[in-house]
Amino acid sequence: MKKRKFNLSGPIAFVLAVLVLLVFVPINLIVSYYDKVYDMTPSKRYTLDPMTVELLDSTSDKQIEVYYLSLLEYFRDAPEFLSLYHTLTQLDERDNIKLTCFRPNADPQLANDLTNNGMLNISEGDIFVRCGDITKRIDHNKIFQTDSDGTFQYAGEELIDAAIETCTSGSLPTVYFLTGHGEKSINDAYSVYADQLKANNYDVKEINLEETGAIPGNAKIIYLAGPQSDLSDNETDLLKAYLDAGGSVSMLLAPCETKGRFMNIEGILEQFGIIMDYNTVTEKSAVNQLQDRDMKQSEDFMRVEYPAATGDYTEDLTTEINYLINEGEYIAGISGTRSFALIGETSFANASDVEVSPIVKNVAGSDGNYTTKSTPMGGDETTKAEANKISDMTLDYGYYAMNRLTSGKLIVMGSTDIIDADKISPSVSGTQMLVTFTNTWLYDSDIKMGIGNKLTSYDYMTFSDAGHAKRVIAIIIIIPVSVAAIGVFVWLKRRHA
Repeated sequence: MKKRKFNLSGPIAFVLAVLVLLVFVPINLIVSYYDKVYDMTPSKRYTLDPMTVELLDSTSDKQIEVYYLSLLEYFRDAPEFLSLYHTLTQLDERDNIKLTCFRPNADPQLANDLTNNGMLNISEGDIFVRCGDITKRIDHNKIFQTDSDGTFQYAGEELIDAAIETCTSGSLPTVYFLTGHGEKSINDAYSVYADQLKANNYDVKEINLEETGAIPGNAKIIYLAGPQSDLSDNETDLLKAYLDAGGSVSMLLAPCETKGRFMNIEGILEQFGIIMDYNTVTEKSAVNQLQDRDMKQSEDFMRVEYPAATGDYTEDLTTEINYLINEGEYIAGISGTRSFALIGETSFANASDVEVSPIVKNVAGSDGNYTTKSTPMGGDETTKAEANKISDMTLDYGYYAMNRLTSGKLIVMGSTDIIDADKISPSVSGTQMLVTFTNTWLYDSDIKMGIGNKLTSYDYMTFSDAGHAKRVIAIIIIIPVSVAAIGVFVWLKRRHA
């Protein structure tokens, strides 16, 4: 009589199944409850950078409010937006940081409070950081970016860190408008433009250097807009020292009647290889004329072009505005302008250190000829003679200039109509926007924290040819499947043994 064999595979399988239920189900429940995340991404997209942690530790004594203008739950289950979700939730874990998420339409009063009664722009998905009286807005379009190769990048942590750094420092970067030379005020004619600057996270103030005797340490950009008289010697010395220390100046020098020349203003321009013409420019050709505020064609309103950056220069200030012009969003025009010219490359001090290039020029007709008229205004007999020579020729209405040695930067434009609420018209919207863009070049209000963008990384395999691909497929797919199939076959043969 054969001995009876006991098959324990059934009871063992049952016991293993019970153990799995007893062990793994509670573990899954616990993990789900605590929502623990292990960040295995190469760029640590879901974990705060050590530099962020250091910043948060150093500002732990500050009460910081973070507002996300949407509902955070929308992004918890969206893989491409999980990085923002985890950044905000980890910030909210800090005792001194309060996170508030809301939709602007659902709480218009809070949205209006954040924007200082509508002074700042607002869109769903924006982030606002506030500490004390300082509020900084992060545009939703900047949080997630795509580079030229189509790589999806997360820039939110870098931008939020920069906002926290700015707000906890106690002051926004400040743009100062000089007064004391007959300029219009940021509280009047220039108020709309001042509000645009504020919407881009700058504070805007006026300053009379003759009275203060010094340039404030928080001055990031200084504007000289529409002076009717020259700078004093003391003001000139202050501005030159400011530029030599890496400062940024924007001069909007509209035509005006003067007794004599602005020698001190000319002296500053000369350091960057620029000559100011004492004239006012108009357009004779109806083809190149634009409409004024009353929608009437005017010789004072003329078409312009914004020269594209070339390989000879390191700075590119016109690509973005040219794109918007081509998209039909703005009109390339200017009004009430004077012209400028360049000094010969070897005819001014430090010429080898200076990069200067036109950013606004007149346009030629279809025959290639220029039809702008230069009429003398202000200056002296010498400048009058020069102004009379430059009609019907190529003219420059604006330049950027930079001293590579000192990092001093200068924007000069021949018109103030582009920022003057009493004169601006849709016909000059392109140049007005260009001037706005130049502020970012003069000083970027977004502080660089060194974290950079975090990339979405994927594992991939590269094959040299089809044969290589087949071999790899055989190794990673066919062989394991074959082994599994053999195992199943053996089990079927021996299951009753």
